[in-house]
Amino acid sequence: MSVNNPTSTGFGPVSSNRHQLDENPLHIAQRQIERACEALNLPTTARKLLRQPLREFHAMLSVQMDDGSVEVFPAYRVQWNDARGPGKGGIRFHPQETVDTVRALAAWMTLKTAVMDLPLGGAKGGVICDPKHLSKSELERLSRAYIRAMSQAIGPDIDVPAPDVYTTPQVMAWMMDEYESIFSRRQPGVITGKPLCVGGSIGRNDATARGGIYAVREAANLLKIDLKDKTAAIQGYGNAGSYAHQLAVELLGMRVVAVSDSRGGVYAPEGLDYRKVQEHKQRTGSVVGYPGAQTISNEELLELNVTVLFPSALENVITERNAECIRAQIVAELANGPTTPEADEILHRRGVFVLPDILCNAGGVTVSYFEQVQNASNFYWDEATIHRLLDERITNAFATMHQTATEYGVHNRLGAHIVAVKRVYEAMKVRGWA
Repeated sequence: MSVNNPTSTGFGPVSSNRHQLDENPLHIAQRQIERACEALNLPTTARKLLRQPLREFHAMLSVQMDDGSVEVFPAYRVQWNDARGPGKGGIRFHPQETVDTVRALAAWMTLKTAVMDLPLGGAKGGVICDPKHLSKSELERLSRAYIRAMSQAIGPDIDVPAPDVYTTPQVMAWMMDEYESIFSRRQPGVITGKPLCVGGSIGRNDATARGGIYAVREAANLLKIDLKDKTAAIQGYGNAGSYAHQLAVELLGMRVVAVSDSRGGVYAPEGLDYRKVQEHKQRTGSVVGYPGAQTISNEELLELNVTVLFPSALENVITERNAECIRAQIVAELANGPTTPEADEILHRRGVFVLPDILCNAGGVTVSYFEQVQNASNFYWDEATIHRLLDERITNAFATMHQTATEYGVHNRLGAHIVAVKRVYEAMKVRGWA
């Protein structure tokens, strides 16, 4: 394992071939942070610290496969900033994972925990692999190998991982068990998003979507929109997207008319029954082919005339190429980084109300923080308490974001970033870092 402390001069060549230069997620995150620094007129030293990760860990994981062969998987853990508290951030298993994406997500996690006013920093992890092509035993060996490689870099008071793309509560349980085996002590707080039987928290499964739904409610109240029977479209039908479908119906009374996944989407103007769509996807592996619905592309879904659009897949789906075509009144970002800076300006000019990712999808990290608190106290709350505390955090964060955006005369994302960067800077300043 190698440790990399990047200098303020940059990272060298872009490591991702998945994005064009202007859509590299790291560059986008850095530009967003720089804009907030400019608005706050922060000193140069603070800007350098905020624009780069404090530390990185790179490893090559050697994993024995079921046929006896050995495969090697590149793995990363990036700790962007821990001035406000221990690092926090998920671990992604993805065949197209890149270190720049992990860096960007660690930066966004730093902003996310700060805008929610959690006593945490920001981190992220990733392994370049295709979990769909791994057996359960291979996946377990890979999960344990990751923790062996990163064991000195994580811990309840250092950096606490969690699930992310293609990682699950079962993966978290294997990782926690490996960490406890290495250090010969019980440490449930080293990982969040665990199964309930080993210290997980009630309310974690739907937390990302639930937080987003609370944020949509606050936006609708501000805009004086009655959401009952209004329409929504959801791009991405994983954990967050599927729960958003259910909760938009149950909590807001909305009509979800379109959903999609990596294979495509379906559209039904009269609305889609979330139970039947979820059952269809479980049976077939995709929402595509849902009976009685029209087939549409992911691109077409984004441009539907709906009240709320939930981008819930990967980054950079709303860009300057399609921002003029977005017809939703509210864009609620359940994915990380779905909107580029250029698209932000276009949407703001057109009057589209964007709920930025660092607030809209922060329900997951917020309930993960609740899980840490419960693990540390060995006392566990009921579901009503979790929902109430999450609602309070989202509502307060929304109000602070809107007040700041109004005060500075900027769009919501920059307002949220100003709140977050100011809080991180204050922690760095009192520590004597800047």
